[in-house]
Amino acid sequence: MRDMVMPPPAEEGSWVYLCSTAALGDGGEAVPFDVTYLGQTCRAFAVRHRGAVQAYLNRCTHVPMELDWQPNQVFDITGQWLLCATHGAVYRPDTGACAGGPCRGGLVKIQLREAEGLVYWRTQYKLEPVAVAPVGGFVNQNLK
Repeated sequence: MRDMVMPPPAEEGSWVYLCSTAALGDGGEAVPFDVTYLGQTCRAFAVRHRGAVQAYLNRCTHVPMELDWQPNQVFDITGQWLLCATHGAVYRPDTGACAGGPCRGGLVKIQLREAEGLVYWRTQYKLEPVAVAPVGGFVNQNLK
């Protein structure tokens, strides 16, 4: 059983543990995670670019498809741009803004925070963790 580590204090929303800081190499593989966005389960990803951690919904703004060209590979071959493998839309890793190709706006950004070697993502209005039913299928709706 892992020791429980408390996240840093939040201004608003809750902080949800994502991964260790070491799991995010600069310009390397993304760390995927699932979220509920606008009531739908969606894949999201976290990456490190130029030393800073960033996270976005894994959904191209051109056509709502995941960006990955291989599992957890969202950077182009230079490690400098986020690239949609389907139609070639290019996004800035630091902001998620469209940098070229058939984008229709920027990626949906998810706030991250690093503390004591761990990375957390922040819940927001319309962005929540995926509800997981315990073994047996019963979920106590009063626990939050």
